This record gives sequence, C-alpha cells and structure tokens, in this order.
Amino acid sequence: MPDLSLIMLGAGTSSRFKTSVKKQWLRTEHTPLWLYATTNIIKNIDFEQVIIVCSDDEIEYMKLFEKNFTYVIGGNTRQESLKNALLHVKSQNVLVSDVARACIPQDMLQRIIQKDDDIDIVVPYLKVHDTVVYENETINRDKVKLIQTPQYSKTATLKKALLNENNFTDDSSAIKANGGKVSYVLGDKRANKITSLEDIEILQNIPKPSNDMFVGQGYDVHQFEKDKPMVLGGVTIKETRGFKAHSDGDVALHALIDALLGAAGAGDIGELFPDNDPAFKNADSKKLLKKVVSFLYKIGFNIVNCDITIMAQAPKLSPYKNKMRETIADILNIMPIHVNVKATTTEKLGFVGREEGVAVNATVTLKYYNWKNS
Repeated sequence: MPDLSLIMLGAGTSSRFKTSVKKQWLRTEHTPLWLYATTNIIKNIDFEQVIIVCSDDEIEYMKLFEKNFTYVIGGNTRQESLKNALLHVKSQNVLVSDVARACIPQDMLQRIIQKDDDIDIVVPYLKVHDTVVYENETINRDKVKLIQTPQYSKTATLKKALLNENNFTDDSSAIKANGGKVSYVLGDKRANKITSLEDIEILQNIPKPSNDMFVGQGYDVHQFEKDKPMVLGGVTIKETRGFKAHSDGDVALHALIDALLGAAGAGDIGELFPDNDPAFKNADSKKLLKKVVSFLYKIGFNIVNCDITIMAQAPKLSPYKNKMRETIADILNIMPIHVNVKATTTEKLGFVGREEGVAVNATVTLKYYNWKNS
C-alpha cells in the first residue's frame, strides 16, 4: 500500500456561489459534488486514508454517503481546516485538494504524484496567455503561474510549515515560506475550482441531477397542558391550554420537521433538537423549522410542497388554517398554494376524541436543486 493519504477540503460556506445550495452539495445524478470529486481522484490511486473536511452541521449527513472515509470538522479558514485534517494523517505523504475541483483529469493526477523524494511539494499550475498587469505595470506573463490543487506534500513538512502564524492560501505558499523545495507541473483547465455561479460551466460534461422526487412523512402527538399558550402551525391559538413539551409544543411544525428530514434521509427531530437539551427549553418551533429548511437548501434540495393533517377534537381550527398556510409557506420559501393544512376531528374516538391532546401527520416532497438550469 502506498504511503499516501488524501485530504479533500469542503468546509467552506460557498458565500461567493450566490445560491441557496452550497457548491459541494450540487448533485450529479444522486451523488453530491464532494463525493463525485473524491471518487474521481481515488478511482486509480490507492490511498491509505481518505479524509473529508466538512462543516459541523453536515458531518453526520456526509457519513451516510460513504462510511469508509474519515470525516473531520473544518475551521474558520482553509488553513485551520487543513491543520485539523493533518492531525488524522498517518502516512508520510499527503495529497490535498478541494471538493470544488470535480473534474481533475487522470493524466494531471499522475503528473502530480510522480514526486521526487528530494522535493517537499509538487504543485500543478496553468500558464498565462493574456497580458498581465500588476499595480499598473505590465509584467512578464511567462513568469506568472496560476496555482491549482491537488498538491502533493511530505506530511511532516506541511505540518511544520503551517505552524507559521501567517495565513496562506495554499500549501505550496506555506512550504515555500518555510524554506521547502517546490516542484511545478503542468495543470489543466478542467481542474479549475468552482468558486462562483459562472464557473458552473466546468460541470457541463458531467451528469445532471436526478429528477427523482423524495417523499417524507412525519407524525407527532402532544397532550394538552393547562395555563400554557397554544402554538400550532406557527400560529398562536386562542385557547386556555397549550401543549406539554420541552419546546413550545407546536405539534404541527414538529411533524413537518420530521417529514422534511425523512424526505432527505437526514434522521429525525429528536436527533437535531433533543428534548433533554436545555438549549431547546421552550424553544420557538418556527426557529427550529427555519434551521431545518436552511440545512435542506444548503445540502442541495428544493422543497416542492407539503400537506399537513391536524387531528383535534378541540379547539376549532378553521379560523386559523389560512394563517398557518401563509406562515409555513414563508418559512419553507414556497408558494402558499403548495402548503395544504387540513383539520379534522376523530369523532370523539381515542385520546384525541377525549380532548387529551392533538395528533398531526405531515407529508412533504423534495427534489434536487437543478444547477443545469441555473
């Protein structure tokens, strides 16, 4: 087995991408871009370890896609993220790349990993063919290199170089500043990094997102509690009883959250917001729903519609249904016509019929964000 590990950096916020979805979660068929980019690198190279650096709110979801990788929470900068990953590297050499470089050609990878033992890092670059002006002065373009990743380093050398207090934008800058030997090899335009939405053309030759729809169901029950405000479907109800719960007890939004998470295969409300966590004591369920919706959009989903059935013998909910529809639609960022709220009794049967509490069933539909139409 070669003494080489792979680090894929993907903890960025994609702030320059200017869409609701983070670029690392763009789908090609059903595969997120971070996994597509990683698979492209590892298919012809035998790595001792594959380490994926990601944000803390995505790490558990990422693990569902590939269990054999090591997942590490990133830092506030690229350099901090890389340091975190290097703590897990056991091999003498490491290849570092960005998950936003999804189309790295195999011949370019082979040029990079043919490293001389006397070299500390191998760096791919692009030549510059246009005139280059620096601080209003034209400079020799033949002396300019556009640096790419992946970069192939001696692990110990890279760790030592990153102890420098300066913030470097790539590995080679850190190693060179620390006196290391750098070797440059020709890169490839196809390996350019996706930074802004305009760069999406890089992906035009890979499969588009699947058109499949994803359906999720959620069900929740809460019993009544006297002398507590009742909040249902994000709306305050004129009622002398609320719901017994750790949070505000909005049983409709709790069922909706479970439906959303279910459609995405992302667990359930108890995993995200445990009822024994003081942070969620009397929590506003609208805020919890907003957090889940933001997460779903970030990981590449669009919400199509939802259908909610509230089973309550009391109170009468007809006066509140339109307000619930509007409130939920606003949070889901979809049209009110795509939110349906129904209320029914159970003909005085069961705990609902005895007016002991309320039960809610929710169904939602999701689809992938289609970057091909962006």
